Amino acid sequence: MRVSREKFAENRERILTVAGVLFRENGFDGVGVADIMKAAGLTHGGFYGHFGSKDELALEVSRKLIDKVERRWKEHIAESPDRPLQALLDHYIHWRTVDDPGGSCVFATLIQEVSRSRGAVRAVFSDGLSVLVDTLAGIVPGETEEERRANAATTLSSMMGAVILARAVEDRGLAEQFLVTMRRQLDPASRR
Repeated sequence: MRVSREKFAENRERILTVAGVLFRENGFDGVGVADIMKAAGLTHGGFYGHFGSKDELALEVSRKLIDKVERRWKEHIAESPDRPLQALLDHYIHWRTVDDPGGSCVFATLIQEVSRSRGAVRAVFSDGLSVLVDTLAGIVPGETEEERRANAATTLSSMMGAVILARAVEDRGLAEQFLVTMRRQLDPASRR
């Protein structure tokens, strides 16, 4: 039975959305095509009408999720022109980011897995991180462009590191310490 173009596009979008959640929760290797299609409410055989391989799906999901992070960051910055860095820190260094890997930042959930890979997915992550450094360079303190880029790289590393470490420990108090300490260190207003 053939499906309409609209239904085909809807099914493809559903696969991308479900795979995005499952990849962030379980890693690229922690979930199979059958699991993704079942969660999407579709048959396993239908997968190959949409994607040539799981690697192709991982690449497309990565692009989509990275674009989403970039858009969200820019929205938070635009919504708080008087305190853009603080707004971004409030959004990112938060328990909802820690507690919801399937719905949060693709970098904080998949970066370790990507660091062990090669190819197109790694290149997409690299480009995405570069965009985030550029975004942060426009809002972090610094006298020169070089100093702002260095501060941006430090801020990005610290933000993501705090979330990754908070996720890695079972001790909620220690996790909170990672979040609170890093938030305080990165927010110039809190050090006045």
